[in-house]
Amino acid sequence: MPRVILQMILVAFMVIGCSSDNGSDDNQGNGNNNGGSGNGNGGIDIGTGIVTRGATSCEGGMAAIYPCNGYDLLFQIDLGSFAANSGNDIWGWTDTTTNNEYAIVAFDNGTAFVDITDEENPVYLGKLPTATAASPWRDVKVYGDFALIVAEASNHGMQIFDLKRLRNVGNPPEEFTSDARYTGIGNAHNVVVNEANGFAYPVGTARNDTFLGGVHFIDIQNPTSPNGVGGYGTNGYTHDAQVITYNGPDADYTGREIFIGANENFIAIADITDKANPTQIGTLSYSNIGYTHQGWFTDDHRFFILGDELDETDFGFNSRTLIFDMADLDDPQLHTTYTGPTSAIDHNGYVVGDEFFLANYTAGMRVLDISDIENENISEKAFFDTYPSSNVAQFDGVWSVYPFFSSGKIIINDINSGLFVVKKSN
Repeated sequence: MPRVILQMILVAFMVIGCSSDNGSDDNQGNGNNNGGSGNGNGGIDIGTGIVTRGATSCEGGMAAIYPCNGYDLLFQIDLGSFAANSGNDIWGWTDTTTNNEYAIVAFDNGTAFVDITDEENPVYLGKLPTATAASPWRDVKVYGDFALIVAEASNHGMQIFDLKRLRNVGNPPEEFTSDARYTGIGNAHNVVVNEANGFAYPVGTARNDTFLGGVHFIDIQNPTSPNGVGGYGTNGYTHDAQVITYNGPDADYTGREIFIGANENFIAIADITDKANPTQIGTLSYSNIGYTHQGWFTDDHRFFILGDELDETDFGFNSRTLIFDMADLDDPQLHTTYTGPTSAIDHNGYVVGDEFFLANYTAGMRVLDISDIENENISEKAFFDTYPSSNVAQFDGVWSVYPFFSSGKIIINDINSGLFVVKKSN
């Protein structure tokens, strides 16, 4: 949904969603860190972090008021407890020294940090306010022990926060400041990280910047001294992306750093191993394009699972997920299409082994069995619906999920209802 339309909806109905950016006036280049630490906001209301709803088992298809199948609710903390108006992205961090698990929860006005290790006693540690203005689009990823945060707020840049600070919060919740801020970009829709090589890749920046809203290359091997070293804009604006060190079936690209971007009306594939000379591998299209939004590789890098954000509203589909066979990166093919049980819009999705965790807006989190994806057999095995009032195609409900904790906890950020932590039923 173009941003101008969404802003009209926000004014009329207070409905907030994640979708395409029609550019901004931030004249971004490929500069280096100009900002230093701090966020320019002081003394704001960061909320109390009081738990809204505690542990509730999924019994008879319900966990309290939430439809469910196969997942129990551990706890929920709503927007009011975070002093936020809307939720958006979410990511997680496991402290390898203490093994504590943390939810990093993005909101319109900042980013909250919650220790979820003890599910019966979660601790809201504090909030990092937005670097400039509030925005319904905020995204976070983790590199090592650092959180990287971007937003579609003018001149926001990329905040960098040392997560090790969460070990010693004396009087939670605290209002945090960033440890560094990269200002070689202004606004950005998303940030991608390839932890294997120490680079961050903001995407969805201003369409008139050096890389046409494509991807910027930022060396973060020294996280508090980020260094912009170029970018790739051959295919224009990139809304979302994944960057991997390729270890799939196409031997031509083994060990290469591969970028695969969701570029609004096609998929862009590039080899960005040489940051000074990124090269296009190709582009990929498909039928009934609404808005090419986001995708994720299977663990073996054979298949790429893509969500189109507007095909449900544009064409009347039930939730449609497209699976591409990437055995030959130079000639990928549409492998199969999965259609979900509701008309809800599909959003961010992530792969863990033989499961695909889909943020499905009003239909909540859906878990797909992809163990037999090669034979085109994909089925829904579980779900937890944080938006019980409907499953219609609108921009409410689950924005994103993070399914990568070794404990099996899944963290969910709901646009309307905040943080949910769930776990597979016994």
